[in-house]
Amino acid sequence: MKFEVTILGSSSATPIFNRNPTAQVLNINEKLYLVDCAEGTQQQMLRFDVKASRIDYIFISHLHGDHYLGLVGLLSSMHLNGRKKPLQLFCPPQLKEIIDLQLKYSETTLHYPIEYVFTSDEKRTVILDNQDIVVETIPLDHRIPTTGFLFTQKKRLRKLIKERIEELNIPVAFYSALKKGRDYEAPDGTIYKNDTLSIDSDAPKSYAYCSDTIYTEKYFEQIYGADLLYHEATFLHDMLDRANQTHHTTAWQAGDVALKNNIGKLIIGHFSARYKTLNELLDEAQSVFPNTELAVEGKTFVISE
Repeated sequence: MKFEVTILGSSSATPIFNRNPTAQVLNINEKLYLVDCAEGTQQQMLRFDVKASRIDYIFISHLHGDHYLGLVGLLSSMHLNGRKKPLQLFCPPQLKEIIDLQLKYSETTLHYPIEYVFTSDEKRTVILDNQDIVVETIPLDHRIPTTGFLFTQKKRLRKLIKERIEELNIPVAFYSALKKGRDYEAPDGTIYKNDTLSIDSDAPKSYAYCSDTIYTEKYFEQIYGADLLYHEATFLHDMLDRANQTHHTTAWQAGDVALKNNIGKLIIGHFSARYKTLNELLDEAQSVFPNTELAVEGKTFVISE
């Protein structure tokens, strides 16, 4: 099952130094999930060959402009390009009012329905559960209500041991039962245990997206053991006072989050416009958690394949 994330934007409040504000797209079993949609996201999608027509799910973490100001333009483009199928939008409830107002004064009636699922930063909540993935909100601590998102694969069926299946001449009609863990009874009455005919599928992988937040342990239990963590790292640690004032995290703190929570790999992003180059931020995070990479625009991180 394909499970990967491509970075579309990694800047914080403003586009600068060829960095766009926050947006990324997940490919989960060839379905696309857009996470945040800052100004310029459509251009980044064109640049990195992300087709808007394949996006059926959009997640907005909070209502600071660098996380959603590209959304109305994207919705309008989908309309102009003839979209008919529904779009699911997971977002703070106030975003519907913003979108409705934009559509009202442009006298636009979308050709497709938006199915809103409203988020809350008060408690973790499952907001999507389909055949591939379960998505939960991660309550964060920012200046306005903000949630991250935890994407966890569904457990796959067991894998058949081809050689044993052929050796015993097990009927194809029984394959589905074997994948679900049932034993097999041969015509002569012999019982073959399932674990001699199949092997367990890989453990489900998970991706935690932690957008804007001050350093806090309130979400640690929820993200513990995630295979991949995206965490904001707006400032270097010598700007800790500024980070606390603005409810952001430093690169050192992001590394500490990953270390304390047994994370597989850390991606840092949401870089302040004060940093023209990002090596210092990467070095600082790696000093705590070596398996850290930058959220470089256009880079794809494979979680599972």
